[in-house]
Amino acid sequence: MLATPEQLIETFGLEQVPGYKISYNIAPGQKILGIVQPDRNGLSAVSLDWGLVPSWAKDSKIGHSLINARAETLGDKPSFKAAYHKRRCLIPATGFYEWQKTENGKQAYHICREDSQLFAFAGLWEHWEHGANTLYSCTIITAAANGLMQPIHERMPVIIGAEQYRFWLDPRQSRQSLDQLLANPDYGGMRLYPVSDRVNNPRHDDRHCLE
Repeated sequence: MLATPEQLIETFGLEQVPGYKISYNIAPGQKILGIVQPDRNGLSAVSLDWGLVPSWAKDSKIGHSLINARAETLGDKPSFKAAYHKRRCLIPATGFYEWQKTENGKQAYHICREDSQLFAFAGLWEHWEHGANTLYSCTIITAAANGLMQPIHERMPVIIGAEQYRFWLDPRQSRQSLDQLLANPDYGGMRLYPVSDRVNNPRHDDRHCLE
């Protein structure tokens, strides 16, 4: 994510963004910025491990297989049900990568706003404790691909429109209203373009990833 701390503070009404740094290539298992609503008065930025670990899990390695959550089954899956009800978050981004299968392998694409501005994915977060270990983790919610994304991949992350940020984070919202929101992701004004396979390696984290 290429947004500055000042842009994040202004967009989400934050007081500060502790520990944040710009990144061109965030991979599952790494730290990712999340926006949560700890109370009804304001939003906070927190650092989360990308790969959700449910509170009941015996081993944190389960997070490796829970980097994404299907919007269609959130309210029923044991791994996501409690978080969907109580612990929703926003994952700020200025773009993301997706890979298209081709005869010669996989072609990476970068997807972003036409104006390169900030947006936010719908996410869930969890608090896990095991002995002396404490972990705050998250997953990004996905839905069936729309017309823009279908040529690239069958799934896409759900983008929450800016006017719906507070609604998504509000713990008082019903499952029905949340399901309706997820069924209408905000992909207006998005574009995609091919990039090199440099992004396939998470150790590559510089502006060349976008070329």
